[in-house]
Amino acid sequence: MKWPRGRTKDAPVGVVGTARLGGRSGGALAPELLRRVGRGDVAVIDQVDLDRATAHALVDAGVAGVVNVSPSISGRYPNLGPEILTDAGVALVDDVGEGVLRRVRDGTAVRLHDGGVYLGDEEVARGFSQTADTVADQLSEARSGLASQLEAFSANTTEFMARERAMLLDGVGVPGLETAVYGRTVLVVAPGADRAAELRRLKHFIREERPVLVGVGSGAEALREAGHTPVVVVGTALEIDPELARKAVDVVIPADLDGHIAGLARLQDAGIDPVGFPSSANPEDMALLLAHRHGASLVVACGFDGTLTGFLDRGRSGSNPSTVLTRLRLGPTLVDGAAVASLHRHRVTTGAVLLLLLAVVAVGAAALLASGLAEPIVMLVREGWLAVLAAIQGGGG
Repeated sequence: MKWPRGRTKDAPVGVVGTARLGGRSGGALAPELLRRVGRGDVAVIDQVDLDRATAHALVDAGVAGVVNVSPSISGRYPNLGPEILTDAGVALVDDVGEGVLRRVRDGTAVRLHDGGVYLGDEEVARGFSQTADTVADQLSEARSGLASQLEAFSANTTEFMARERAMLLDGVGVPGLETAVYGRTVLVVAPGADRAAELRRLKHFIREERPVLVGVGSGAEALREAGHTPVVVVGTALEIDPELARKAVDVVIPADLDGHIAGLARLQDAGIDPVGFPSSANPEDMALLLAHRHGASLVVACGFDGTLTGFLDRGRSGSNPSTVLTRLRLGPTLVDGAAVASLHRHRVTTGAVLLLLLAVVAVGAAALLASGLAEPIVMLVREGWLAVLAAIQGGGG
């Protein structure tokens, strides 16, 4: 809740909300924090180079403010998260240091003002307030670090290839599925910011093609919100919704290369027996590799970001090296969901062909009634009927 300066004599100045602590993650936003944070809260996080996915998740949760222990823009590359927060009107107090985690308890009321974090009138931490102008200036400087980030990206990709070559080339370690995938189209929905809008554009494609539905993390929830049930759910044990997982045929979660699965007990306690995927690839890429390994004829990616900036933004430290190699592995089998929606919208459907058929019949009947040339008109209608049949068989629906 924002309190404008001078609203009342005693009104607090700045942004007031309930603190929700995310702890010393240093990386991606913990799914546990997302389950607790709500509208009007102040999220206290520790993430160098705040990425787009985290920012969108916080905006969707309706937070009033964000306090970051670390710099939201380190200058290594132009990450997108801070811009998303400021554009949405979320107060961002940046680089306050670890002391805030000792002074602020989860569930207490905090106030953000001019770079300070307050408990009542006491300032317990200080950083600086990010605005649209400060973010724009820092992102401009960060673009100069893009070259070194690309070098790190290349090195990490080479290391990943050397470490997991058997999995990428021969499918070693890719778990089996009960779901029949061979020769079918697979739709993989990732937790990208545009997943809901992309799914809406794909509704006719889903209804007519009936692809195998795979939900990754919150992408599974996006499928449910769109009225679908994912057959395969992929994600970490902490981010998977047990209710959705129980309805799925297959539940696949990342495992360490030695087979250890973090958070396995949480799913087992919910009556779910997942299968582990021993790989350092991210869950989105695991889902793509699963579809490819089990013989999918076409893999449609929804909620993915295939841009260079998006790749760098997801990993924050050279990006996840599995991303590029996974796309190379799938090759022409992998298609972007937005392209599929556009092409599917413009193709001739069975409904349109049937309307054409009715029009041909109507014209033929009218001609027969209006003239005595019955035999030539019957031949014309017959040719039209054969042409329609050919169109139906050739168009495949």
